[in-house]
Amino acid sequence: MFLITGATGTIGRAVTRLLLARGAEVTAVTRDPDAGLPPAVRRIHPDDLTGLGTLEGVLISPRATAGTLGDVLARKAERAVLLSAVTVQEPAGYARFREEFQRAERAVLETAPAWTVLRCTDFAANALSWAGRIRAGAGVHGAYAGARTSTVDERDVAAVAALALTEPDHAGHTYVLTGEESLTQADRVAAIGAAIGRPLEFTEVAPEDVRRGLLAAGLPGEVPDRLLGSLADYARRPGPTTDTVRRLLGRPATTFSHWAADHRAAFTA
Repeated sequence: MFLITGATGTIGRAVTRLLLARGAEVTAVTRDPDAGLPPAVRRIHPDDLTGLGTLEGVLISPRATAGTLGDVLARKAERAVLLSAVTVQEPAGYARFREEFQRAERAVLETAPAWTVLRCTDFAANALSWAGRIRAGAGVHGAYAGARTSTVDERDVAAVAALALTEPDHAGHTYVLTGEESLTQADRVAAIGAAIGRPLEFTEVAPEDVRRGLLAAGLPGEVPDRLLGSLADYARRPGPTTDTVRRLLGRPATTFSHWAADHRAAFTA
């Protein structure tokens, strides 16, 4: 059996589907019994983990490494796969966020019998935050239009995670997962426009205006800090680009244009 933390998140849901397609038994750690997961997935509350037997593998989100939860998961699993961030080795943004991922990595490496760490760049799915304005017929406003990263398709991350959970050859490895094309925010907005057949532009506004808007929308202060801190650094120096997805999956990483085409319905009214 495989255990998935963060099973209702972007990566967790995709990994769950991939494992089910392979005929695996999957249990999701969730506080919500009606989490919209496939019927074949067993649900378990975080407080009920002590009754678990040995697990074939566990997918661990960084916040699941804290306290009893992380210790139980790592020690009971034959293989543990941790979702981490590329900023651990390629610093960008505020140090306190990077340190969260560093602590998560240490927790897994110190307890799991066999581990794989996936250090990911920003996900293509982050662009869904622009969907509301685009559906409304507007362009995208934001800070640091020229911030450049090699965005990774979350489905590629999920495919690598499923591989690491089911094949022992990946134990002891830390993989940096990115796309293979370095794009600015403006480039990504243009790619979405091409996918929906309507020209779109990214209009740059001051970072403090973005911060005020996010806070006014009721988001906690860490949201603009995470977003603006990393974008400011990537505007000065592009994020890393690797061919790790290609090497592990035997095919090129999914391009952002392909991702946008697959998700065009999210950006159209």
